[in-house]
Amino acid sequence: MREPSFGKENLGAVIGAVTGAMGGLFAVAIPLAILTRNFQALSAARTFGLISFLVCTPIGWFAGGYLSHALAKRLSLQKAGILGGIIGGMFPVTGFALWGYYYMIRR
Repeated sequence: MREPSFGKENLGAVIGAVTGAMGGLFAVAIPLAILTRNFQALSAARTFGLISFLVCTPIGWFAGGYLSHALAKRLSLQKAGILGGIIGGMFPVTGFALWGYYYMIRR
């Protein structure tokens, strides 16, 4: 099986981009909402949420595309695309959530 070209679209890339985009919107504010036990705190970090959205979307696209290609060697193409996309999209979201937690603890 050939390696995918840089940024080539597949099911894993699309799912990774969607997972990264949706998770990125709230990744920075989730630690604040948990620590303050205030649901309205999710809208407090709108600027950081937009930055996270813009960064997590392309990273989720590339990570999901490559992970789904790597998983396709062991799983069926559809299962590999779904699983690789979810895992690839959660990489940047997890990073931003951990950064948000660190940022909230230090303040």
